[in-house]
Amino acid sequence: MHIFSRLAFLKKVVDTFSDGHGITTVEDRNWEEAYRRRWEHDKIVRSTHGVNCTGSCSWKIYVKNGLITWETQQTDYPRTRAGLPNHEPRGCQRGASFSWYVYSSARLKYPLIRSSLFKLWKDVRERHDNPVEAWEYIQNDLKSSVFYKKRRGLGGFVRASWNQVDEIIAAANIYTIKKYGPDRIVGFSPIPAMSMVSYAAGSRYLSLIGGACLSFYDWYCDLPPSSPQTWGEQTDVPESADWYNSFYIIVWGSNVPQTRTPDAHFFTEARYRGTKTVVVTSDFSEASKLSDIWLAPTAGTDSALGMAMGHVILKEFYLFDKKSKYFYDYAVQYTDLAHLVILDQKNDNYVYDRFLRVSDIKIQGVKKDVEWKTLVYDEITNDVSIPNGSIGSRWDGSALWNLQLKDIRNGNNIKPKLSFISGYDKILSVGFPYYSGSSYKHSHFNNTIHDDILYKNVPVKEIIINKKSIFVTTVFDLLVANYGIDRGLGGLNTAATYNDNIPYTPFWQEAITGVKKEDVISVARQFAENADKTHGKSMIIIGAGMNHWYNMDMNYRSVINMLMLCGCIGKSGGGWAHYVGQEKLRPLPGWLPLAFSLDWSRPPRLMNGTSFFYNHTSQWKYEKISLGEILSPLADKSKWSKYSVIDCNVMSERMGWLPSSPELSCNPLSLSKDAEKSGKSVIDYVVDLLKNRQLSMACEDPDNPVNYPRNMFIWRSNLLGSSGKGHEYFLKHLLGTKHGVLGKDLGELNGLKPSEVVWRDDKCNGKLDLLVTLDFRMSTTCLYSDIVLPTASWYEKDDLNTSDMHPFIHPLSAAIDPVWETKSDWNIYKNIAKSFSEIVKKYSCFDQVEKDVVLVPLMHDSPNELGQPLDVLDWKINGSDLIPGKTMPSIVVVERNYHLIYSKFISLGPLLNKFGNNCKGITWDTSAEIEYLAKINGKVNSDDITNNLPKIDTAINAAEIILALAPETNGEVAVKSWKALGKTTGLNHVHLALDRGAEKIRFRDIQAQPKKIITSPIWSGIESEHVSYNFGYTNITEFIPWRTLTGRQQFYQDHLWMRDFGEALCIYKPPVDTKTTELLLNSTEKDFKYVVLNFISPHQKWGIHSTFSDNLLMLTLNRGGPIIWISEIDATKAELIDNDWIEAFNLNGCIVARVVVSQRIPEGMTLMYHAQEKILNVPLSKQGYRGGIHNSVTRTCPKPTHMIGGYAQQAYGFNYYGTVGSNRDDFVIVRKLHDIKWGNEYDNSYTIEGEK
Repeated sequence: MHIFSRLAFLKKVVDTFSDGHGITTVEDRNWEEAYRRRWEHDKIVRSTHGVNCTGSCSWKIYVKNGLITWETQQTDYPRTRAGLPNHEPRGCQRGASFSWYVYSSARLKYPLIRSSLFKLWKDVRERHDNPVEAWEYIQNDLKSSVFYKKRRGLGGFVRASWNQVDEIIAAANIYTIKKYGPDRIVGFSPIPAMSMVSYAAGSRYLSLIGGACLSFYDWYCDLPPSSPQTWGEQTDVPESADWYNSFYIIVWGSNVPQTRTPDAHFFTEARYRGTKTVVVTSDFSEASKLSDIWLAPTAGTDSALGMAMGHVILKEFYLFDKKSKYFYDYAVQYTDLAHLVILDQKNDNYVYDRFLRVSDIKIQGVKKDVEWKTLVYDEITNDVSIPNGSIGSRWDGSALWNLQLKDIRNGNNIKPKLSFISGYDKILSVGFPYYSGSSYKHSHFNNTIHDDILYKNVPVKEIIINKKSIFVTTVFDLLVANYGIDRGLGGLNTAATYNDNIPYTPFWQEAITGVKKEDVISVARQFAENADKTHGKSMIIIGAGMNHWYNMDMNYRSVINMLMLCGCIGKSGGGWAHYVGQEKLRPLPGWLPLAFSLDWSRPPRLMNGTSFFYNHTSQWKYEKISLGEILSPLADKSKWSKYSVIDCNVMSERMGWLPSSPELSCNPLSLSKDAEKSGKSVIDYVVDLLKNRQLSMACEDPDNPVNYPRNMFIWRSNLLGSSGKGHEYFLKHLLGTKHGVLGKDLGELNGLKPSEVVWRDDKCNGKLDLLVTLDFRMSTTCLYSDIVLPTASWYEKDDLNTSDMHPFIHPLSAAIDPVWETKSDWNIYKNIAKSFSEIVKKYSCFDQVEKDVVLVPLMHDSPNELGQPLDVLDWKINGSDLIPGKTMPSIVVVERNYHLIYSKFISLGPLLNKFGNNCKGITWDTSAEIEYLAKINGKVNSDDITNNLPKIDTAINAAEIILALAPETNGEVAVKSWKALGKTTGLNHVHLALDRGAEKIRFRDIQAQPKKIITSPIWSGIESEHVSYNFGYTNITEFIPWRTLTGRQQFYQDHLWMRDFGEALCIYKPPVDTKTTELLLNSTEKDFKYVVLNFISPHQKWGIHSTFSDNLLMLTLNRGGPIIWISEIDATKAELIDNDWIEAFNLNGCIVARVVVSQRIPEGMTLMYHAQEKILNVPLSKQGYRGGIHNSVTRTCPKPTHMIGGYAQQAYGFNYYGTVGSNRDDFVIVRKLHDIKWGNEYDNSYTIEGEK
């Protein structure tokens, strides 16, 4: 019929209507059925995307005939309150394109293994009945192990069965544990809030066997250490709806429309409401278009701009013109500005020292934790006073850990004195460090003509103790002097007007940032005026770009200082809105026991990622930044002269400030047995071995094969294609394969080597014996792995998802079963655990109980954060006693039942019943929740110790564990946890959760509709129908202290290392010189024009946040492959035109990409979007290997100040505090690539040792 209808086309009209405007035909329309059926569906399932974009958007997944056809946005979020826009529509074009992956050519369908390894395995396995012995044989044969390692990244995968890969992985893990120890097995997976159960699958398995989980937030450099330094909390932030409540918003280094697309409507709606908006960004970003004022400082100089704004705010609203009572009252009660600081004499001048403590003046009647109780000067009694709320009151059992203005000795009201400007005993000349003076030299960044030490007069009080004078001042008086404001005290280096060329005036900053001083004065004044009138409703939305500079803390603290001075923190519509990734795992207390197997064994091994990768990719061997370059001019440089950055990290691990992985230079399973033979306790035995130098920390000899990490799991991550700063060093040292490192190490350059680390010439045979990656697509990380396990996508598994941006908890739902042979992360790790246990049982690989010696750093939110109060005690250098939990890590013996790993994996262990649950220092009973879980999940039926325990067999079982145990999703638990906190504060907070005390959120509930979380003491905002979630809200309204030394928001950081490295107070510290181009400039061909540019790598518009850039739908909207943006001016210098192929290279490696020439980019900068992998359209570089990724030209360098531990808020916590992977101080040489070669990296010119 259809064919004949086509043939009769000219005769199809049979009638007309509407005066000939319409026709009636007999044409067959069956051809439309294909189109109509394309949009039919059998069912709609709610899910979301497990991606680090903070969107956490609810999506409809359409399924027809068991196939996913497309997705659209859900529009059934609970409505907000009257006068506030709703959260939807939520979503973006990237989310709408995700279903492409499900059936795409990029999709992983079957388990894959590197053919060179698989051939070895099959040959050896035929000769060994025991798979562990087979793996041992391969590893003991250097020729065999090097053979397959050298092929990493060169293709050659073959399909294997699940049974085969599970056996290989389990055998490798068992061998590694027996030979080297469980701490030689590590796992990396980021952002658990994206898909909590999937993260927990891997971390639970690793924790049960004793492996180490690597942190990610610090490694991503999204973790701003300034947040824990200031608040003792890591980036708690307001929900995006609270933007609407603000009356003045500065967007600083954030590109809201591009990276926070689902929430950008709140920003636009706030503008329509009348909110003034200022955007601070070096390039003309999409956010700049939405601003009333655009400020464009030179990239990397943000702290100079922030300090100049702080100068204006302090001068006008605290000292002179418009003194604000609101600001004053807020500063006295909620910040450390009134706290007393000791001044120490140095030659003819003074330097600021540490906070004055009770132990310094020996106040009668106060005995416990006196070294941790800080002091103020009380205007009522004209004497020093001990205020409630310092960290010394947190763990002493006094129930006085609160922010009420009372003296802990008698409960009397106090009025802390903010300044000694009236009633001082003396005026002293105090030195302040200055890093951008005459001695600072950089080809790209400007300096000023000022001394390295700026002496300024400060009013002080004299305290007589034992006939000895101590001079003290307030943090406020130091702060005013630091900002360079003239108060009539005489002396130099203070400014009477904004036009004085004194750090940190608006005039001074103009030479550094390029921003007009008039704009600085105007914005600072408007910001503060609004905050004063509205009581804090001025907000700064900040992006992680500012945190990717080496001196990130100064960038952030300059902005945080503005917010604290204006009383914005903890105020709805105000505060800092720091958005970098999906960091807020809302039901954290319920997730932690599941993820780290705290129900079965405590403590888990947790390692900060940056130190681990800096160490084991040997990036430290190429370090060109010396401590002398970053030390304060006020520090005693002689005591640091022989040390390097890696030495500081070793000292830190040795003192228990940071964790170690691996931990000790021996197998930790052997120590208990050896201690028993010696007749000593394990703790005494280990301490004696360390004292006698018979045992050392593994970090002191990282290139000794005994101390290598041996097995590594990567899941939910594209480490090698996205976050791996120093990409080429990963390839060279960790993997032992082809790489693009162009520079030489310190040994080859005869440079200064570390003094605390053994130097070995690394043969680059690859430290990892096995790299296993779980993914649903063939990423760069997969290409370099030994085994690749195909996971279910976000539409094929059940999971949980939360975000910083809104208060709802979402499900990931299995709209269809996993395609081909893919499996969910939960089932993958469950099966590996099963294989592990079966092999252990069959071949009797371990004793029934193995005792594992675990080293635990001095953890934040535990009594061990009161580790070293007054001095740095490195037992190996200064002869201090080895005291576990004080001067070294705690030593804990953990019993492992390796034959029961699988049984434990799928059951909820007894320790929650025994010890209760704990999160952020709060502990509560969980027995009722365990009983509840046994009913809803069912009980285990087994013949071992797991019998009758609640089941965790499925991902939904695991989700129910999280939901039931968390106060954020179980109202009964919320009430209990608030009661528990009240025992420490001495105040009643239960009213915050009573209205939802009977509510229990289940997994099927959130599949029906997103659910708002319950107010919890774990977070500092509240979930209410009257106020939007905002960080610090309960600190202000409930008088709950910040978890810092003083219990207040801290402007002043008094640890010795903070003072030695010039960061006790916020100052301007310019970018450091990483020295990555100078040595190559002389060798660059003179025939080609080039430019040297600052290399920046933000998130992009055409990729799914920080990981996925190979989506065909997005590629068609872009240029279809890697691109680098440069300015028109720089393009002219290098004789480049738009779309030319270029090389961008330095000592770290080389990138090949097309160039985008744009007015958007300022001169001197080049911008390459994050995670543009080399798997698509990348030719060879001139060095003969495939042009690298964005991280091929980076190398990370940690900061010593981030290694501080055991010191109140500066104590280690997983993804809380630790070294971070900065990468924006690097420069690259950009030149045109004339000869484009595609070809293969692996050719006859590249030989592999041992290959015939």
